[in-house]
Amino acid sequence: MRILIVDDDSTTRKLLGLYLRAKGYEVTYAENGLDGIEKLGSENPNLIISDLNMPYMDGIEFVKNVRADQSHREIPILMVTTEADPEERERALSVGVNGYLVKPVTAEVVTQNIRHILKNMFTQGGNSHA
Repeated sequence: MRILIVDDDSTTRKLLGLYLRAKGYEVTYAENGLDGIEKLGSENPNLIISDLNMPYMDGIEFVKNVRADQSHREIPILMVTTEADPEERERALSVGVNGYLVKPVTAEVVTQNIRHILKNMFTQGGNSHA
């Protein structure tokens, strides 16, 4: 399974990548939402992990773009962010994220959430918001 990590912080990208590679996932990186949109076409990820606050195109705009694209709209998206504000969480869920985690996160929490999102999508046969 291929995961696209979209985060402007290089340390976060590297840590998430290490966590996920250790669990057997293939990982691709993007530095912001614009870079993420470019990588979508060439990398064909099965799941996206995105930050909320990024330059050029933030996580909300990135998710809106993914959901508006017919060929990528069903890709599950997990938002991992420092934003603990319930309103930001609701905003992210309203545009189509499937899960929302507040940093710092552990490898186990991230992989549990990925499994949960994929299980929900498989059992419900479509987009499921966790």
